[in-house]
Amino acid sequence: MGIVVRHTSGLGAGELGEVRRLLVGAFDGDFGAEDFEHALGGMHVLVRDGSGLVAHGSVVQRRVVHRGRALRTGYVEAVAVRADRRGRGLAGQVMAALEEVVSGAYVLGALSASEAGAGLYAARGWTRWAGRIGALSPAGPVALPEEEGSAYVWAPPGGTLPDPAEGLWFDWRDGDVL
Repeated sequence: MGIVVRHTSGLGAGELGEVRRLLVGAFDGDFGAEDFEHALGGMHVLVRDGSGLVAHGSVVQRRVVHRGRALRTGYVEAVAVRADRRGRGLAGQVMAALEEVVSGAYVLGALSASEAGAGLYAARGWTRWAGRIGALSPAGPVALPEEEGSAYVWAPPGGTLPDPAEGLWFDWRDGDVL
């Protein structure tokens, strides 16, 4: 089993295609072009075995405004394990490597969890965000109440989590904002 951590710029077209195929399969086809775009531009964790790519996750930089301050946030994207390799701790290995990246480069980690993935993140010390969620859209700030309950945050060792009495305002992007 080999684990590689590499920036998007270090992945060739073949590897990016392999990642995309893994993600589309792992999410049962519910992983579109915008979802893939969100996973690019940062650090990727690739896990391979003799059969090829079996797990992936990435962390990209986002700005999250809290109490009037823009926090440099490592946003976790596209964590997936091939169906025939699930239940073997691979998602935990991917998250451990992503958390190292977040610890070394960001003041906060954040992600949006599916119901299926929420247990993994909570077990690793990620905290379900109890405050408001919004985005800084091209038209101005917009509340995202439908995202509340799915966002998780994580403070690197020695860091502190934001105060949930204040909202988190994410930078805008096409597709799902979170």
